[in-house]
Amino acid sequence: MASPHDIEITDALDQVIAQVGADPESFDGQLVRDMMVTALKLVRDGSNTGELKLVSRALKELRYAMKVFRPYGEVRKISVFGSARTPEDHPHYKAAEEFSRRISDRGWMVITGAGDGIMKAGHGGAGKPSSFGVSIRLPFETTANEIIAGDSKLITFRYFFTRKLLFVSQCDAIALFPGGFGTHDEGFEVLTLIQTGKSPIVPLVMVDAPGDDYWQQWHQYVIDHLLAKGMISEDDLNLYFVTDDTKEAAHHVFDFYRNYHSQRFVKDKLVLRIHRPLSDDQLDELNTEFSSLIEEGVIEQTGPLEGEADHLELHRLSWISTRKDYGILRKLIDRVNAFAR
Repeated sequence: MASPHDIEITDALDQVIAQVGADPESFDGQLVRDMMVTALKLVRDGSNTGELKLVSRALKELRYAMKVFRPYGEVRKISVFGSARTPEDHPHYKAAEEFSRRISDRGWMVITGAGDGIMKAGHGGAGKPSSFGVSIRLPFETTANEIIAGDSKLITFRYFFTRKLLFVSQCDAIALFPGGFGTHDEGFEVLTLIQTGKSPIVPLVMVDAPGDDYWQQWHQYVIDHLLAKGMISEDDLNLYFVTDDTKEAAHHVFDFYRNYHSQRFVKDKLVLRIHRPLSDDQLDELNTEFSSLIEEGVIEQTGPLEGEADHLELHRLSWISTRKDYGILRKLIDRVNAFAR
């Protein structure tokens, strides 16, 4: 039971929340109160100055970044990663530029780390109006390339972890071009998040310059060491796509959203939102082929479920999910898109 002092603090926080225009009794209002209570608990816990700085700065970075992205919430975006050291006359640079141009020509926006090399190529291909820069303060390397420098869509982060959160949370696809530790770090993190269900499935393309085999060799390493030694399952290979053709890479991204729109959990049900409904035969096919994804019952086709508040115009596929085998779920999404061809 809460003490009178705690109740007094809660009432005071509710007054502040109401003063800034939110309803303290709404779910959003409760979330804001929880954040404020957590901040106060840091004091009660005896947090030192360094810990308080970390939490405060991280929250400030996330708030500002989300504010910058918010006006473009309905626009599809792709995060592009690759080496900052790639020169502009290199085939990898030209491939990244061409790929980003193909993406932006379809109305997508491109997010990069705002540096030189592949990041500049991504902005160059997309053009400044269709570019986001998510830079990091470092003691070396330029923090912002000349294309995105000074743009209102350039955000500079102090922390890698807040920056990485925005890279993943704000994108609808990932493209990896040849790069170093940072590129591999981003790629493996996204694969881990998708494989474990901590992030929605998005298309992840690994793009080489024509005739190059940088990512093909990486793929062979995954097969020879991770798969062969039982550290991943064969279905996990469905979570990424390797090609040396920018047109094929762009098609892979666009085709993922041919019919599929998005996913979310509503209580214990996984919900896939789709643009066009499936036939009864197609639904039966999914239930037969992908029964391993179903914890209980069957895959059903419905309208919005209770508790959903957005994209109400879309159709739904929903079922009680096992919450595992996301490589197989990727195959299900591919099948749903194939039905729409």
